[in-house]
Amino acid sequence: MRRIRYERTGGPEELFQEEVPTPEPGVGELLVRTRAIGVTLPVVRKVRESAQPIPLGGELAGEVVRVGEGVSGYAPGDRVTGLCFGHGYAEYALLHTTMASPVPADATATDAVALVRSGVVALGALEAARTERGESVLVTAAASGVGHLALQLARWKGAARVVAAVGDEGKEDFARSLGADAVVTYGQQGWGDPVDIVLDAVGGALLTPAVKALAPGGRLVAYSSGGGTIDAYDLLVGGRSAIGFQVAIVARTQPERYARWTRELWRLFGEGVLRPAVHAEFALADAARAHAVIEARANRGKVVLVP
Repeated sequence: MRRIRYERTGGPEELFQEEVPTPEPGVGELLVRTRAIGVTLPVVRKVRESAQPIPLGGELAGEVVRVGEGVSGYAPGDRVTGLCFGHGYAEYALLHTTMASPVPADATATDAVALVRSGVVALGALEAARTERGESVLVTAAASGVGHLALQLARWKGAARVVAAVGDEGKEDFARSLGADAVVTYGQQGWGDPVDIVLDAVGGALLTPAVKALAPGGRLVAYSSGGGTIDAYDLLVGGRSAIGFQVAIVARTQPERYARWTRELWRLFGEGVLRPAVHAEFALADAARAHAVIEARANRGKVVLVP
């Protein structure tokens, strides 16, 4: 089978395609013929920043080919999606059943990778923020795979005002089409009226203006892999708080909660409440081009690999 890998830390140019044997599913695992693979900023960052090469995992969707020992509820031919923590940039990948969920008949594999993992992050972050109806929500990286769904989910949860924070003004129309009432850019002085909640997917230097954008008692939920530092005094002033959120922890420790979020996302998708946007689809061999789009922050919605 074909697989994308890298041997040296660096940019997209370090990715290469190789031929390797198809893996065998272990205990509790599904062997999936991948039909769509989501490209995410955390994975792109790993290629640049990891101390040593690691498997390119992440979200994928496809059909079950074989099941491992102890698997129940899944059979060859079933369409599934989920998070792969091994080699996911491949024609065939291993998916543990705790990370898997069925794909409805009326949805495509691309729909699945654009909706489920990114949607679970967005929905989970909003729950971590204890979002209440009538509050205001600001979303950074609002045109990203997670961000564009967070805009829609914030409105669904009853936000009175939804603000999109983006890297450039060219993304304003896209953000407004998904329900943003206002759009701000990272470099502008101040981000408008204070908000009750900030969902941050960027981290780094952006954490300071993100905290300053909070109203008294406001909550910042950080789900970025970009790191960064928050000054405790900035939280103390106004009684603000910062909350960390990682979906993998929820999936491992609270599988029933993860499953509930997944069911809710598919329900909203079926009702037309959620509209996952796909920026572009690339062939597996063009993974470097897909990573370059993410690195340039050029995407409006999801970037997908199609083996």
